[in-house]
Amino acid sequence: MEASSSTSHDPALFHAPLLHHPRRRSSRPLKGFAVIFGSVVFLLSLVILIVNQSPEPLASNPSSVTEAGSYSMAAQPRGIAEGVSAKSNPSLFDKVGFNWTNAMFYWQRTAYHFQPQKNWMNDPDGPLYHKGWYHLFYQYNPDSAIWGNITWGHAVSKDLIHWFYLPLAMVPDQWYDINGCWTGSATLLPDGRIVMLYTGSTNESVQVQNLAYPANLSDPLLLQWLKYPGNPVVVPPTGIEDNEFRDPTTAWLGPDGSWRITVGTRFNTTIGTALVFQTTNFSDYQLLDGVLHAVPGTGMWECVDFYPVAINGSVGLDTTALGPGIKHVLKASLDDTKVDHYAIGTYDMITDKWTPDNPEEDVGIGLKVDYGRYYASKTFFDQSKQRRILYGWVNETDTEADDLEKGWASIQTIPRSVLYDNKTGTHLLQWPVEEVESLRLNATVFKDVVVEAGSVVPLDIGTATQLDILAEFEIETLVSNSTEDEVSDCGDGAVDRNTYGPFGVLVIADDSLSELTPIYFRPLNISNGSLETYFCADETRSSKAPDVTKRVYGGKVPVLDDENYNMRVLVDHSVVESFGEGGRTVITSRVYPTEAIYGAARLFLFNNASGVNVKATLKIWEMNSAFIRPFPFEETLFQEMVAST
Repeated sequence: MEASSSTSHDPALFHAPLLHHPRRRSSRPLKGFAVIFGSVVFLLSLVILIVNQSPEPLASNPSSVTEAGSYSMAAQPRGIAEGVSAKSNPSLFDKVGFNWTNAMFYWQRTAYHFQPQKNWMNDPDGPLYHKGWYHLFYQYNPDSAIWGNITWGHAVSKDLIHWFYLPLAMVPDQWYDINGCWTGSATLLPDGRIVMLYTGSTNESVQVQNLAYPANLSDPLLLQWLKYPGNPVVVPPTGIEDNEFRDPTTAWLGPDGSWRITVGTRFNTTIGTALVFQTTNFSDYQLLDGVLHAVPGTGMWECVDFYPVAINGSVGLDTTALGPGIKHVLKASLDDTKVDHYAIGTYDMITDKWTPDNPEEDVGIGLKVDYGRYYASKTFFDQSKQRRILYGWVNETDTEADDLEKGWASIQTIPRSVLYDNKTGTHLLQWPVEEVESLRLNATVFKDVVVEAGSVVPLDIGTATQLDILAEFEIETLVSNSTEDEVSDCGDGAVDRNTYGPFGVLVIADDSLSELTPIYFRPLNISNGSLETYFCADETRSSKAPDVTKRVYGGKVPVLDDENYNMRVLVDHSVVESFGEGGRTVITSRVYPTEAIYGAARLFLFNNASGVNVKATLKIWEMNSAFIRPFPFEETLFQEMVAST
């Protein structure tokens, strides 16, 4: 529900191409000044309170800081030696550290994205829906804000937005997982049972697949989990490296009545591979001949996901769904590049082989799930609303020393619904779950705002730290024909001008545009005279801090003849999730501004094209914060609510 009706504004142009840093503007209009002034005073008071109450660094203990400092001399990122993907940014350790304040660190924590109360988090694990509750498990270090001692954290929600933390679900306490309870998946059986398969790192650092199940299925919170006494249930097959065999998928039921799972691995160090195992009881497994699929040159496949999509449907499908009118998505997280890739294709249920629709855009060499800072994604089928939901891990891009001072590291994306894009036949559509709209507060509408070539337009919405932005753009060509040589992709960022772009929004920006994060379209001429469009995010001027990774992200996005350029952007402090053309291309960004924070965060339109004017229409909601806190076991009301489910 919206807290108030929409209002419209007609902002004045602010001519300042992003090629240059414009001078500071005059004060904001008097309209709504009293409300804005009160908000600023409140926020400043909050900052002062935070600073005064936190005179010391937020690190949990001095030894942790020493550990991070000593690690900065290591030759490889954290996690590599243990046989998992990199969990740190060692390339940043030789850069001069920024003098972060506690108020800056406090601002970086998100308001409506899921993250633990403290410490390190990575991959989402075993998401499922059970007795009225959504369950999210996740890789977690209960002792520190850096990777290590990996257990399974656990949280539940009624709506995928407001979350309750629960006690740890699984800890590394057996020989077969003593070096870590790593990523896994849940399977809901037809009789109501739940089985959880997860990778354990043994006492000899061998990666094996283990079975666990709830101690009490009648418990809607699934608080207690039991490990199968006969673990491990799957060990690395002959020819597979002991430390390159992990992350079992949700199982699907074959036409022969037996279940299949896929586990990621590699052959000859370079061939990314998904193996298929068959089982009837989830404790005994047979490796099937051949592989589900393999792609040379893509390296180790982690966190493989395999699921069906309906080619003419508007709902998701259970993982077991087979038959006509169904395509299958194969997704892998590439250990070599730290990028999630997917492809759409056909699954042969008799031979247990999957074939991509377009071999030139096979897994690992074509489409990405998300073109930004995003990894280890996992889907599940939400049987309560007949939809497939996607989670993804978003890690930090600062240093471990900074994370130790903050006391936390990493978030999960807003859950996304996933559908087959039947208009293009080549892409998936990802979109924030509808429940996030419950956080929308007052809305502001801007209609037909003309953004001239080489200009920036301020949008008078006040503080712009938590937003949900819907924007649509039309272009008006100013030149009869463009013959300039235009380089493909997102170029060098928003400063890289061409005839038709870039144009879009500037989020988490300050008044002087000394810090900003452009989210934009970049249409380019191609040889046949048509336009090829890229959807991009530019972090290069998002922060003045040198010890932060700042990149230009993006990918090609189809814009059909009957479509305008449209985007949706979720802004939540240090994370920006951007959805181009209904979610055909998605980008997640992490930003750590030093000035564009609290009441100084602003929103702008921009058009850095040289040959077009842009007309923009936007609807922008301020977003409320989500309630994310420990489960109130002591409160009678909640005990009754749990009992009723």
